[in-house]
Amino acid sequence: MKPLKLFGPKSLCWGAAALALVTVINAAPAQAEEEIIFGISAPAGSLQQLTSAEFTRLANKRLAGKATVKLFDSAQLGKDKELMQKLKLGSVHIALPSSIMSSVADEFALFDMPFLVKDRAHLARIENEVFWSDVAPTAEAKGYQVLALWENGIRHISNNLRPINTPADLKGAKIRTPKSKWRVKMFTEWGANPTPMSFSEVFVALQTGVIEGQENPYTNIWSAKLSEVQKYLSVTGHVYSPAYPTMGKAVYDKMDPAIRDVLEQTARDVAVWARFTGAAGDADFQEKLVTAGMTMNVADRASFVSASKPIYAEFASEVPAGQDLIDAALALAE
Repeated sequence: MKPLKLFGPKSLCWGAAALALVTVINAAPAQAEEEIIFGISAPAGSLQQLTSAEFTRLANKRLAGKATVKLFDSAQLGKDKELMQKLKLGSVHIALPSSIMSSVADEFALFDMPFLVKDRAHLARIENEVFWSDVAPTAEAKGYQVLALWENGIRHISNNLRPINTPADLKGAKIRTPKSKWRVKMFTEWGANPTPMSFSEVFVALQTGVIEGQENPYTNIWSAKLSEVQKYLSVTGHVYSPAYPTMGKAVYDKMDPAIRDVLEQTARDVAVWARFTGAAGDADFQEKLVTAGMTMNVADRASFVSASKPIYAEFASEVPAGQDLIDAALALAE
């Protein structure tokens, strides 16, 4: 795998020898295409993987040989936490974090507020009016550059104990959550025993009884084959999770602007494709999970909404301008 060489001469000021080398390179015939390494933890067939593949296809078409995006899915280059570290190191150039972004900056936990996002149209309004002005810049301060807001999906609960109708049905249940302190707070408030772990570990943890349930969009449940190790699927729709194609800020700032612009514009364009594909796949994946043997029920939304009020109060008190973020997002619901 060739190292990334997509930066301008200003990033190569290492003295006279280096400058001479740059001169030789510039005078040499055109070199082979450089690779932009895109690593994701999501498995093949998931919406995140499909969206990443569409981005890779379209970006490579637009780059027209200036560089080549190469996609590695299914945590081939590491789990989410490792990928975030590699973005800082520059060994991975693009990653696709989702809930883990709330560990980068608490403002991203706005999307962890239960039942905040009403539908995809509401999410699009939140993106345009709140996300880019008040949330994305907090990642830049921590060394990350978000390129776009894609979709992970609408999350539902599966488990091996019982149908989940109200929060009381979660009492004591060992439920896997992403490594998001706000998702942990949510399930703790609902009476569960939340167990944060990487998604790539969930199948075996369910199979061996380390955990009894988990929560994810239909597409993730299906693509990870969790129907093989889960009995009950409870339609809660408690969180609508975005996914964020993200670069390390240092790599982003030094990248050839022409290449950077292609990546950024393509990421924004593919966001529309992701939402359309996510909406089209919801009913299909739900049907596949039921056909695979899962018992489905629709949870009592009102009971979960009522039990979630303390989470909103905590976010408002702990996160800078937290109440303003909540109010702004809710005001865009209609």
